[in-house]
Amino acid sequence: MIWDHLLDRLRGKTDADPLPEPDEKLALGALLVRVAKADDNYHALEISEIDRILATTFDLNPIEAAKLRATCEKLEHNAPGTPDFALLIRENVDYPHRLEVAQKMVDVIEADGKHVPAEDASLLEISKLMGIKPEDTPVGPAS
Repeated sequence: MIWDHLLDRLRGKTDADPLPEPDEKLALGALLVRVAKADDNYHALEISEIDRILATTFDLNPIEAAKLRATCEKLEHNAPGTPDFALLIRENVDYPHRLEVAQKMVDVIEADGKHVPAEDASLLEISKLMGIKPEDTPVGPAS
């Protein structure tokens, strides 16, 4: 399979659909993925939590939420840095809903039952970039 993929790339063939331009929905999903990967361990419980958040936030069924998350994973992997995603949310989402986004990131951090400083650092960085005041920034569980 790896060889087939390599040969296709050498021949100029790609089976990957182009990624969509990020909007606030994709930016939220990509940031949730990014914060989940902050500890270099993308756990199944975190993935489930992201799916749950996307489903409830955007009124999606489980299959639609999983497809959206899969697109967000690809976007997160190939996309520009965190500031671009955070700016999309900052410019298109009001302050109370940005606070909810930050809290959802805490939910993802807590999903695997493990907590590391890299997750806190990622959460603080993203919250700041989204324009959340330091006193309003949610914090994860104690390390």
